[in-house]
This record gives sequence, structure tokens and C-alpha cells, in this order.
Amino acid sequence: QVQLVESGGGVVQAGGSLRLSCAASGRTFSGYIMGWFRQAPQKEREFVAAIRWSVGNTYTADSVKGRFTISRDNAENTVYLEMNSLKPEDTARYYCAAVRGILFYTADGRYDYWGQGTQVTVSS
Repeated sequence: QVQLVESGGGVVQAGGSLRLSCAASGRTFSGYIMGWFRQAPQKEREFVAAIRWSVGNTYTADSVKGRFTISRDNAENTVYLEMNSLKPEDTARYYCAAVRGILFYTADGRYDYWGQGTQVTVSS
């Protein structure tokens, strides 16, 4: 059974940094796309970034490109989201997701597995 557990959220001032972690378990993820999404109050869930686990290729949303970086650690079976130059509009609950495949899906409906999320709050 696939399990995704996020951690690393918190409260940070604008301009600060956070690193989110997603510990994945339950199977080998080499054939999977791992994604990060976020959802702010009263808004739809939004794609942030994705990584092709097998080779490490990444795809990042324009809204965070240059500030956020997705990566993975094979030995730790963990996916990371490094967030720099945070802005108040980055405030949201951040979710890790997984889907078997090779395409960088940006629609949340494409993903089969989800974590519970971790809250990120950026104060101005």
C-alpha cells in the first residue's frame, strides 16, 4: 500500500526558505511521477512541480520557477521541495502525490496517491 507522508511545513517570513519532504513507502517508485501541489483557502488545488523518479527530470510551474526546486533521494525514498524567496501568496497546504507513468501531469485528477499535506504560512 502506497503511503506518502509530508513534513517540513511551518511559518516563515516573506523572503525566507523552507524545505518540504515527502517520505514515500509501499512500493518501488522508479516508474512513477511524483508531484507537489498546493491549495490555499477558497482556491483550487494548484500544481507546483513534478519529478520523474527514475531519472530525476523535473517540471516546475511558471508561478514558482526559479524559486522552488523539486528533487528526490533514492536511498531515502524521499521527494523534496526546496522553497526559496517565499511570498505571502505561497501560503497554502502543500501535498505530495504519485502516479505511475512518464508524463508530467499537472492535473491533480491524474494522480492516484496523496499525502495528508503540510501547512506553509508566509507572513508579510
